[in-house]
Amino acid sequence: MIIHDERSIVRIIRERQAAMRREIDRRGIALKAISQDSGIEYRTLLTYFPADGDREPAQIPGSAIFALAGAIPNDILSLLLPAGHLVVRVPEEIDHDELSDLAADYVKSKQDAHKVDSPAGRDIADCEREELDSKVVQFARAAAA
Repeated sequence: MIIHDERSIVRIIRERQAAMRREIDRRGIALKAISQDSGIEYRTLLTYFPADGDREPAQIPGSAIFALAGAIPNDILSLLLPAGHLVVRVPEEIDHDELSDLAADYVKSKQDAHKVDSPAGRDIADCEREELDSKVVQFARAAAA
């Protein structure tokens, strides 16, 4: 477990805020639209996400992160989190039949990948890994829908 001091955490968050601004700009998302959707004043957003890449952003407070949820894409908001963590929207309804079918398909493909006559024998070959990865993505997409 890596322990950071407060200064290094603030530095990391500010670097990630700068990355968020670059991604917002790359996707052509207007800060004024984010302001309207989040309820955060435009000039305040500019302090968290300055246009000038050399300017240090103000550290974004939890209340602003809360307000930004739903106003910007979750993958951009996830840039604030440590690696391996994501902001996801929990679906209101889950199609358990579809998830069951996708899970069964994944399990069958995984078992087939470990058969002696599979491309890498009992190991998982790159082509099998790609197929399994795509099934995981389908499952996650269906679960998040």
